[in-house]
Amino acid sequence: MTLTLPAPAKLNLFLHVTGRRSDGYHTLQTLFTLLDHGDTLHFAAADTLTLDSPGVPGAAEDNLVWRAATRLREHTGCRRGAQIRVEKRLPAGGGVGGGSSDAATTLLGLNRLWSLGLSLPELADIGLSLGADVPVFVHGRSAFAEGVGEQLSFVDLPPQWYLVVSPGVSVATAQIFSDRELTRNTPVSTVAAFLEPATRTAFRNDCEPVARRLFPVIDAALSWLEKHAGESHMTGTGACIFAPVTDRQHGETLLAALPPHWKGFVARSCNLSPLHEALAASHSDNG
Repeated sequence: MTLTLPAPAKLNLFLHVTGRRSDGYHTLQTLFTLLDHGDTLHFAAADTLTLDSPGVPGAAEDNLVWRAATRLREHTGCRRGAQIRVEKRLPAGGGVGGGSSDAATTLLGLNRLWSLGLSLPELADIGLSLGADVPVFVHGRSAFAEGVGEQLSFVDLPPQWYLVVSPGVSVATAQIFSDRELTRNTPVSTVAAFLEPATRTAFRNDCEPVARRLFPVIDAALSWLEKHAGESHMTGTGACIFAPVTDRQHGETLLAALPPHWKGFVARSCNLSPLHEALAASHSDNG
């Protein structure tokens, strides 16, 4: 049996840091939207577990795909193997969830390949042990997140095209959250307030001022996008930035005008993950 599954990108439409717990973790509120663009993972049944992930630095055992596969085996006692190959399109350290999405696709893909029968909540619990963003990719829905990002309330958002720009740097989440100038006391709000045009301007990414100060190229990219596309924001802790565009053609026109040392892509938001659509299609084909 073989499976080819997408690992979609995400955007944080806003990111508020509302406090800091005694264990050092930050509490936050954010709104996740998934995109129809991302990495692709290929799974094939095998006697042993192997990973082919070209372009991803570091040892295999440090890769979130490998950690997800081994954590799933530990959780279930499964000793079956798989050949996993990752086609990377999403930038590392970009704030678009590449590693977390790859991990979630691995959990759902191997759950299917190995016929484990785990539910989405069970897989999300395993995913949370790998990273706070993994559960939203496991559930595969647009979501309002609270706590450290693990408390999810699923929402339906209007479809929107986005231009996403990668300015060519990798940002470590820990570097942003440890910065003493990070805002940590934004008042708690609601997703309803974000969706209301009259109050939406009060929403922002609290990590953006820190990232702009530490990484001048992020500041330059945001300034360029604000000038050419209007409303623009950083996603997650960076480095990628994004702007809503009217349609794909509008986004592609702006993409073609990007300075040559930056890369980007145009994508459409989706309330249901392309991963879940692909799994449903493969189940139908096999059934």
